[in-house]
Amino acid sequence: MKVILAGYPKTGTKTMRQAFIYLGLSNYDFPENCQFLRKDWMKILTKGGTTEDFRRMYENVDTVTDMPGFYFWEEIHEAFPDAKIILTKRANEEEWCRSFKSQMAKGDGIFHKFLVYLSPTGYLFSVFVKKLAFVVFGTYGTDPLFGKNKFSDVILKGKYRRHNAHVLQCAPSDKLLVYDLEEGWGPLCAFLGCPVPSKPFPFKNRGASFTEEWMTKHPYFLQMQKELLISGGILLLAFVIFCYLVFIV
Repeated sequence: MKVILAGYPKTGTKTMRQAFIYLGLSNYDFPENCQFLRKDWMKILTKGGTTEDFRRMYENVDTVTDMPGFYFWEEIHEAFPDAKIILTKRANEEEWCRSFKSQMAKGDGIFHKFLVYLSPTGYLFSVFVKKLAFVVFGTYGTDPLFGKNKFSDVILKGKYRRHNAHVLQCAPSDKLLVYDLEEGWGPLCAFLGCPVPSKPFPFKNRGASFTEEWMTKHPYFLQMQKELLISGGILLLAFVIFCYLVFIV
């Protein structure tokens, strides 16, 4: 582990992931943590974890972005004391809260609800995300079966505010960069001690677009959709057989 991004989701985590990849650094973002480390994280969230747990989880990964890693930056840094820490923030907590709720609204559709019930992978993902959300955000919202999920701004902004303050207070000053994405490659590459890439600085997930990108491209979410189709097909076949036995035979 070389770099820990300690910034909350919706503070440029997808942009930072792509920037790290452009710099030749491997990365675990939210999907990779779910796909490869879900069991480890469930243990940490329910029973606790040790420095050795975090070292084993990330020993072959260069960078970590988004949740759950950002929230446990301190524990990861204890396992990798030479790692650098980057904090990204929004202009203010109101802006961050609006952006966060806009991203969460992308999962309000009925299709995403069915994934939980008709995909085994989707169900395990949902259990993990709900438990994680209470730790990271202090709430999972109202979580209705139909309609929009609603969140408490007070709880969200309080969590965001206290987390940023804790990073600024407790992260080693010689290992910490408070980074504004609009500054581009310069400060980031200087902090990491690497040359500036020829590629333009990447800006990702504008307009909360990553939900659709994950669902159409990421193997973890494609697996959920495959399971959904199989389960749906089995249910449809069972319904047809039921109708045949009841109304025809």
